[in-house]
Amino acid sequence: MAEKGKLVDAPSNVKLLERDLDKKPILETHHLGIEFGGLHAVEDVNLSVGPTEITGLIGPNGAGKTTIFNLLTKVYEPTTGVIMIDGVDTRGKTTAQICHMGVARTFQNIRLFNHMTVLENVLAAMDSQVRYGLPSGIFRLPKYRKEEKRAKEKAMELLSVFHMDEAADDTAGSLPYGRQRRLEIVRALATGPKILLLDEPAAGMNPSETAELMENIRWIRDYFNIAIFLIEHDMKLVMEVCDGIMVLNFGKTLAKGSPAEIQANPQVVEAYLGKAREA
Repeated sequence: MAEKGKLVDAPSNVKLLERDLDKKPILETHHLGIEFGGLHAVEDVNLSVGPTEITGLIGPNGAGKTTIFNLLTKVYEPTTGVIMIDGVDTRGKTTAQICHMGVARTFQNIRLFNHMTVLENVLAAMDSQVRYGLPSGIFRLPKYRKEEKRAKEKAMELLSVFHMDEAADDTAGSLPYGRQRRLEIVRALATGPKILLLDEPAAGMNPSETAELMENIRWIRDYFNIAIFLIEHDMKLVMEVCDGIMVLNFGKTLAKGSPAEIQANPQVVEAYLGKAREA
């Protein structure tokens, strides 16, 4: 497993990996917020993720973590603030357009096409990358056959990288839980992302599956040269794989820093464990 990068202070009062300082962040938010019926679910969140950074988003239940993912992927439209993907403002963009800009996501609850094969699930994610016109598709012209062959080869290559090519013809719903999680990540990577959002990837996994996931997350970052932003409650996983950690509490940023800094932060400890009573 690759070594963690070192977080250092960068302009605009954010921390980035030292190796990413000469590059623009792949993801930025400025004063991001959303209200539901007058209630601030997320308020004034400023974050920055470098192009090769693994960042964890943690916080107590109900802190607003998944809401932030929904804002980043335009499931929700922000009430306030700006979201930048690779330096481009995402105001007015749709969820599909955000995907085309390089943002891929997995969900807390697995969302595979259970009755489709493993290969078909991956090919479905590559639909926007297949380049042929309507006539070619209708009449199965050479352009169509060439593009379909290219997509299948790429999908099989991805499955092979994750040691799932032998299961290409199995239905997704027949896979064991851990392999379904892995397939969901493969499908997200098939869109060619610049940043991968993982929403509780270890949820429901046994200890051996979680250990394998920990190894895979850093390998994915290094192999595909992308950023990873993950929500996770498994603190061992977060502390071992993340370069930086952002802590959310009641919809607001409580802290961001290295795993060691977060573990030593008394406000973070209080948010998770409560304030110790005085003797």
